[in-house]
Amino acid sequence: MSAYPEVEWTEAGETRHARWRSESEAAPPKRIVVADDTMKADAAYHLACEGTAILWRGDFQNARQLLQALARRIERKPRKPAEGVDAWNRYRLAQSQRARILGMLLLPFGAGHRVPLRRAPDVRDACLEARGEAAEPYLASLRELLGIIGAHEWRRNGVAIPAAGGRIHPHYGVFAPLRGEYVELVAAAPLPPSCERAFDVGTGTGVLAAVLARRGVGRVVASDQDARALACARENVERLGLAKQIDVIEADLFPPGRAALIVCNPPWVPARPNSRLEHAVFDPDSRMLRGFLAGAAAHLEAGGEAWLVLSDFAEQVGLRTRAQLLEWVAAGGLEVIGRLDRKAQHPRAADAADPLHAARAAECVSLWRLAAAAPQR
Repeated sequence: MSAYPEVEWTEAGETRHARWRSESEAAPPKRIVVADDTMKADAAYHLACEGTAILWRGDFQNARQLLQALARRIERKPRKPAEGVDAWNRYRLAQSQRARILGMLLLPFGAGHRVPLRRAPDVRDACLEARGEAAEPYLASLRELLGIIGAHEWRRNGVAIPAAGGRIHPHYGVFAPLRGEYVELVAAAPLPPSCERAFDVGTGTGVLAAVLARRGVGRVVASDQDARALACARENVERLGLAKQIDVIEADLFPPGRAALIVCNPPWVPARPNSRLEHAVFDPDSRMLRGFLAGAAAHLEAGGEAWLVLSDFAEQVGLRTRAQLLEWVAAGGLEVIGRLDRKAQHPRAADAADPLHAARAAECVSLWRLAAAAPQR
């Protein structure tokens, strides 16, 4: 039996069924109406707001225009000014509501991911990468498909990372190295003496493992527990010609043994992800961050260092304090021996219209150099 739930709707006087697929783990719609190019944006917006999904049977490009019209209607809603945690909570609620409304515009997919609409692009390769095989027809949101197409382009073209010696090709669902601050920090920090072995904990695309290998670390063990990340990192390591220096293994945090250097760039925001795709950004209760700090000392060689690469965005919006972070460092038997900082460079940091502009404009990314604390006498 299929692992995907079935949805039902009425079309041309008949009851029809199809599988429901959502990489963002959105629940299947309970009510579906069929629409085409004659549907007006206001009517579609009303249906989406009340929780009715719209199965598109018209022109594909017109569906894209309708999606843009729905987004404009969402953005018209006034936002009350807020700061700190209140601003963050309002922002996340608005993002969740936006995703729910825009996710109500559905497309039909045939077996093999073919979209049977006029002027529909060939999305089979992109969907195969993101969703795997499709042996039977299904429904999915247009918004998610556009994200899959964008991810396919990033995977095909790659992201130029000079410090890694080439281009990194992110897979769908694996955080792309589009923000350069954390890569620059790992490329610039002074390596510990005699650094022959390093761990890259939560490697993702493998970009930081590649940077360490290019810097001359003889053996890098890159770990992750996500199947997509492991496949992505292995592909990038092979493409960059670093397979003899880098081992990519499945592990929950630390690889076995010890290393002179342990690097970790955990998710920066201690909040619950709204979907599986957000796990690279959101770390509920700071579980990965606290796990890294609690276990790093036990995996360090004598004289080794643990590098924590972390944005202070959570501190800027009041989700975590600097004091909490330093308490976790000390509780893990670690001490701070240095820190390198980079100002956030992403476009949102300069966008005054962003509801979290104050926090984003003040954001700083830091590489914390940590070492095992000297035993107390």
